[in-house]
Amino acid sequence: MARRFRPILVRIPPALAIVGVLLFIGGIFGQYLINRQSPLEESEPSGLTLLALLGLALAVAMFLVWFVTTGLQLGAQARRQGSGYGEAYRLIEAFKFDEAIPLLEQSIQEGKETVDVLMLLASVYAYAGRLAEAQQAADRAVVLYPEESAAYVTLSTIYRIQAVYDAAAEALRQAAELEPDSAAIWAELGFMELYAGEDADAVEAFERASRYPMPAMYAVRVYYHLISVYAERGDAHRAARTAARMVSAREGLASWKSGLTALEGTSYGQRLAREIEEIESALYEADSAHTG
Repeated sequence: MARRFRPILVRIPPALAIVGVLLFIGGIFGQYLINRQSPLEESEPSGLTLLALLGLALAVAMFLVWFVTTGLQLGAQARRQGSGYGEAYRLIEAFKFDEAIPLLEQSIQEGKETVDVLMLLASVYAYAGRLAEAQQAADRAVVLYPEESAAYVTLSTIYRIQAVYDAAAEALRQAAELEPDSAAIWAELGFMELYAGEDADAVEAFERASRYPMPAMYAVRVYYHLISVYAERGDAHRAARTAARMVSAREGLASWKSGLTALEGTSYGQRLAREIEEIESALYEADSAHTG
């Protein structure tokens, strides 16, 4: 539960800081307009001036709270995940998997065997071709953290890289039971069910994902698959609306394309690459129809 509310708590101080800045600007501007119309002699500060000062104080206070909170979170993450976690994450982003592995193993040796560390370690083992160790790390995450959806998502990732799509889908079903409001989990489940040949279940998962706000990387693929479903049902209006949503989420395709490098030589990587090409063709056709 704490993991779910942490992003909200991080956003509150910046939001209040923006409110403070707006109050400050509004108070100053309002006082400026009043002074232009009827200049006042020096006296006690007006209500608008006090409002501006209050807004400025709120903005400064919230910025300091955000700064301190962020620092504490980074420190807590280092203590929780181990000394090498942050650097390992940066190395993974640069596809330097072999360099990241010792840092994550160091975190484990330091007693920081958290679900996040195990999730990252399992993935990096898999991308480095060390599938047996990846499977062990993913299984370990599920054993230690059976109530964490991230553990089952990790297990699914390992099965997915090995092209064992039915097992990947089953792991994601368990993740969805733990976090039923996650659009990302439902989308991933739909992808794996589709690859496993479970088309009807995949459509149900995609429609479930579409009920929630989706990051663009999931939306572009989910809506692409739903377009043909609605077209086959004869629902042209819904298919057109879904196509528009796919187009609006097109920037999300870049995330999948950037990950193809790590998946080179895998059956899953080849299948994902073909799907990306199909989506790009659909986007091109949608653009042509719009401009034509």
